[in-house]
Amino acid sequence: MTEAFDHIIIGAGSAGCVLANRLSEDAGSRVLLIEAGGEDRSWLFRMPLGFMMTAANPAYDWGYASEPDPKLGGRSLPLPRGRVLGGCSSVNGMIYMRGHASDYDGWRQMGCRGWGHDDVLPYFRRMESSWRGAGPYHGSDGPLAVSRVEGGHLLADRVRASVRAAGFAESDDLSGERQEGFSACEVTVDRRGRRASTARAYLRPALVRPNLTLWTRTQAIRLLIERGRAVGVELRGPDGLRQVRARREVILSGGAYNSPQLLMLSGIGPAEHLREHFIEPIVDAPGVGRNLSEHPLVYMSFAAREPATFLSALRIDRAARSVLRWALTGGGPFASQITSGVLMLRTRPELERPDIQLVFLPVRLDAKLWHPLSRNRQEHVLSVMVMQLHPESRGTVRLASADPFAKPVVDLDLLSTPGDFADIRGGIAAVRRIFAQPPLADLVRVELAPGADRQDDAALDVFIRDNLKITQHPAGTCRMGEDRDAVVDSELRVRGIEGLRVVDASIMPTVPGANINAAVIMVAEKAADMIRDR
Repeated sequence: MTEAFDHIIIGAGSAGCVLANRLSEDAGSRVLLIEAGGEDRSWLFRMPLGFMMTAANPAYDWGYASEPDPKLGGRSLPLPRGRVLGGCSSVNGMIYMRGHASDYDGWRQMGCRGWGHDDVLPYFRRMESSWRGAGPYHGSDGPLAVSRVEGGHLLADRVRASVRAAGFAESDDLSGERQEGFSACEVTVDRRGRRASTARAYLRPALVRPNLTLWTRTQAIRLLIERGRAVGVELRGPDGLRQVRARREVILSGGAYNSPQLLMLSGIGPAEHLREHFIEPIVDAPGVGRNLSEHPLVYMSFAAREPATFLSALRIDRAARSVLRWALTGGGPFASQITSGVLMLRTRPELERPDIQLVFLPVRLDAKLWHPLSRNRQEHVLSVMVMQLHPESRGTVRLASADPFAKPVVDLDLLSTPGDFADIRGGIAAVRRIFAQPPLADLVRVELAPGADRQDDAALDVFIRDNLKITQHPAGTCRMGEDRDAVVDSELRVRGIEGLRVVDASIMPTVPGANINAAVIMVAEKAADMIRDR
């Protein structure tokens, strides 16, 4: 017999774990959560600095890569996506940011009713257990712990002083009244120094409920659609192929790559593209897989005059003590992020909101554990992430074939407009302005990348093309809206099919101007109320 549930959630990532918790609060509702990956049992998922060993690890990653891009010299970029309970919230850098209020007001202006900043703020507050305590912008008793990076050992004071000397403002709270300026970094780490993934913050407490069922290592391969309604899912798991039925709704929470892929495999997508792969269209939805937005970035680096960076903490004996200290007390240098601070800035004064985010890292990007007797020690280097917040470029997600286990074809199409180059160049100029001020100017020996010899726009554009990366914030491929090309409406219901919703970053009309994990969790909190008619 085919098993039946009230709600079937596909994907136990940042959004899916939230939905599983909230929907199973109703004892009369039977909920199934499906995850293609496995459990997050390793201690590396709990130790904050463990992300350096779990991010893009083949054991916990989908292994996706973008199509080679001629604009990037033919490079194909890795697209890390968590394939484990908690999804990307279990392997990301834990930075907690919401973006600017105008990001969400922009959604409402695009026709997404109920998604302005005033509409979503209560859900940000509801999900938080903030180190700040309760207030008009923050919550104190939500499932998600948010803490502050204490940067005394991370050169935070020196960075802050140079930022101030360069003329940039500061902010006490980038999620509060002033959403621009320099601030200490906030992260999803609890008071015990453990990563607060959605698997641990939302899912673990809910698994004691008898009405919530979790299946891991089980991949959805096709939606079951009858007479215009999603009635279930076909799955492949440890026991082989099976089908499950949904009495109320099927909810896709696979993320900006996997959710559009499953829709297309099920006959919902651009009709011509589906027929190319011998899939009979059920709904011709040209917007599925379009509007892919990502935050592009480049890293700048500076050689230090003295051994003052976090590389000193990676001496093997010190690192071993730090792991032990974290395990016993939840404290020490491995119990949080290694970020000196974050600066949200406008590269042009006429802009209404920041267009660049700078993340200051007091360590080289390829830092390794080292032995004090080793002769081949790495040089001490300071790094800065220059991230463009509102790219104009848009990419696509398409099927490689009708095989549900084939990786999707992802074309990021980055740097497709002159404005994207200009924004990043403006961010590079801001970093140089900051590092020209003491005390950082006194600490730095030389600019390594792009290098002081690259000054004009043409030289910088070559550097950007050759070194561009992504921040792993894909969004927009199942865009929300009320126009005909929108994939889901403002209630996140898939157009043309009943009983089917998408709840993840793919519904975002535009990517928020910040790290997006907090926004994804907010979307899931709000969607849970919609699904329960609250």
